[in-house]
Amino acid sequence: MDVTWTFIFNSFLMVLVGIFFLRIAGRKSISQMTLAQTVIMISVGSVIIQPIIEASVLRTTVVTGIFVLSLIALEWIQLKSNKVEKIITGKSRIVIQNGELLPQELKKHRLTVDQLEMFLRQQGIANIKNVKTGTIEPNGQLGYELKEDARPLTVGEFKKLIGPLIQQQQNNTSNSNKDDLFKEINQSHSEKHPSYLQ
Repeated sequence: MDVTWTFIFNSFLMVLVGIFFLRIAGRKSISQMTLAQTVIMISVGSVIIQPIIEASVLRTTVVTGIFVLSLIALEWIQLKSNKVEKIITGKSRIVIQNGELLPQELKKHRLTVDQLEMFLRQQGIANIKNVKTGTIEPNGQLGYELKEDARPLTVGEFKKLIGPLIQQQQNNTSNSNKDDLFKEINQSHSEKHPSYLQ
């Protein structure tokens, strides 16, 4: 029984140790996944190989289950506590402010200007000056907000711009109907003529 609890404790411990080391490794190294997901995927991949070496399918299944339950538990705890989320996943970091690079933040994340420019190009941004705020997200991706003059026109903004023109066009159409020369002719044909004219 003592061996079982040691085994379970060691499994949980390895998950936490893996998260700790990947947190130290930085955001670039994990790209799409969160730290916890990365650790679990690496662990599961390593554990799946174990039955080939040790011929212990049951033990492998138990360890994999513990890893997945650890991930679910950590994600649940992160939902309940912002402090835990900040420790495990981290927070977004600003690297561009009002079109200007923040070199000290780039150094903290071991991110070169060329790498940041690559992230910007992948998002279709041609000039750093067009970025109001740029962040490196916990998953290593770039988040950004463009300056007002660099933002694409949205459907809502287009409707606001074109709304007065449409209203003016409708007014012009109703006014032109009042001056319709054929209106009088159409009305006279629809009226009944006296019988002596027929």
